[in-house]
Formats: sequence, C-alpha cells, structure tokens
Amino acid sequence: MPYQFTVSPDFSPEHLPGWYIFNTWLQRRSNEAIHLELYDSFQKLGSAIEADQVDLIYANPFDAAVLVRKKGFLPLVKAAGVSDEAIIAVHGDYPALDIGDLSSGIKVALPEAPDVSMIGMMLLEAGDLNAGNIRALMCDSYILIAKQLLQGNVDVGVFFAEAYDDLSNITKSKLKVLVRSQISVIHHTLMIGPKLASRRDDIQHSLVTMNQDEKGKHVVKSLGFDAWVTVEDEEMEFMIDLMDALAI
Repeated sequence: MPYQFTVSPDFSPEHLPGWYIFNTWLQRRSNEAIHLELYDSFQKLGSAIEADQVDLIYANPFDAAVLVRKKGFLPLVKAAGVSDEAIIAVHGDYPALDIGDLSSGIKVALPEAPDVSMIGMMLLEAGDLNAGNIRALMCDSYILIAKQLLQGNVDVGVFFAEAYDDLSNITKSKLKVLVRSQISVIHHTLMIGPKLASRRDDIQHSLVTMNQDEKGKHVVKSLGFDAWVTVEDEEMEFMIDLMDALAI
C-alpha cells in the first residue's frame, strides 16, 4: 500500500500541476510508492490526519502543532526565502487608506486557513477591530474572497500573501492593499510521519539538493520557489510555540 502525501489546501491553484510532478520525482528519488491525495477543505484534511491517513504533508503552521505533538511527525524542509504572511485588502474605491480608517461593524471575508485568519485578525487589531465587532464571512478560496470584495459584498478581505500575489493583474488592479504582515518566522513545512521516519535523513538530503540538477530545479520551480532548506527540530518547536502564543 502506498504512503499518503498531501498538501495543505491553501496552496495556489496554479501550482497544482507542480505538486503532482513533485510527487512523481519524490517517488523515483526515494524508491517508495507515494500517492498524492489532495483535500479541498481543512475539515477533510483534519479528518485524514486524525485517522492516520497521512504520511507526508506540506503543512501550514497551524496544523504543525497537531502533527508534531499528537501524531509524531518530524520536519523535513521549507521553501527557501518564503514565509507565511497575510494581506488585508479592500476594493480599490473603498475610502480607507490604512487599518486605522476601518470602523467597527465592517464585514470581513476570512479564509478557512486558520493561520492566515489568525494573522489577519492580528493585523485588524491595530484598528481596534476584533471578532466581537466585525461581521465575518468564511470563504473556501482566495478567489472567492476577491470576488466578494469586487462585488461589494464585504468591506475587507484577508488573503494569504502568496495567494494574493498570484491573483490576475486585472483583479489586483481593482483592489487595494492596506497592510501586509512581516512576521517572517512562520512558514509551511514539508513533514514526515512515523511510518517513514527511518527515511527522514536521506529524503531530507534529496530535497535540499534537488535544485542542483536541471530536472530537480525545474520541479521545485513548478512549486513557486527556488529551493528547499532544512528545518531543524528546534526551529519547528519555536514556530509551534509562537503560534500558540499568537493564538492567545
């Protein structure tokens, strides 16, 4: 039976083919049978994790705590030079120029991604806004958040910065960014589960060196970055502790 690999549902749709290409590369390089199973919601992903149906995962920071502390996962690598940041945006014609111009009672489109929503709410706190004085609309994609803004159904949208950057130029030309977070130490992590733990070192080595040949370089580019870099256990624990602190 093949090992199960999945990716946090907040990845950019334009990188979907890249993950299938990466999975094929990983199978060949590790000489293991690995099946890529993608889930279209965080609820379905959470159920799969709880049922021990995941062996490898490109996980968002919020899921990392459960994976490490309850499921025995270990970190492998992260995308070089990439961190998880959030963007607060409004329609281009909206009168606000910064967070301080927003008022209580506004309607905010939030993503299902818990880490991005949390960072977005932290940013809104600068305008004295919180869960108690906004109206939240949960959306299952960043394209839908953009659509809600463009149609005037919400006042503010919270985006994963990478997903916002990947929106079409036409869409972005009609929106206005009020603020972009700069936390820098929160990131997605490729993680390995207990069933594959004995292969951690050699798979990790293959990943951090994959951009050193043309084929591997092309594969990693298809994911939207240039290289993988190692994530040490201490770095993983620091990020989990930070997420816990931010969630208070």
